[in-house]
Amino acid sequence: MDYLIIKYVHVVSSTILFGTGIGSAFYLLATALSGDTRCVAFVSKWVVRADWLFTATTAVLQPLTGLWLAHAAGLPLRTPWLLASLVAYAAAIGCWLPVVWLQMRMRDIARSGAEAGALPRRFWTFFWTWFGLGIPALLLFLGIFWLMVAKPAAVG
Repeated sequence: MDYLIIKYVHVVSSTILFGTGIGSAFYLLATALSGDTRCVAFVSKWVVRADWLFTATTAVLQPLTGLWLAHAAGLPLRTPWLLASLVAYAAAIGCWLPVVWLQMRMRDIARSGAEAGALPRRFWTFFWTWFGLGIPALLLFLGIFWLMVAKPAAVG
């Protein structure tokens, strides 16, 4: 397969991965903080769907296309910027996996909360854990973008 096509797929999928993550996080954060339980139930349902449709598929595409590109370019995986980006990606996905589980729990709790008219304490426990995992994931993805663009000879 043509290198530029794979690179295009890699760049577009990274954009979708990052954009969906930022967008979903923004809407769930803003909606949850609004306190409108019906809106939280509605938005959390769509955030979970977006994560499965966009984030999960691009999260799989990223390492596949990235490793293909590295192989095609003749880059050893121990190239400092490449190795650092792989480690950062693994850590970011390590943050994202529990986030998906938390979002599904928040969606279910919000659905019940909308019927009751309030979000229970358990929702907020999951929410703040979700928020806390989002910060390192965001920073890791920003770091990966920098590594992919700058390709520094030495990292760390």
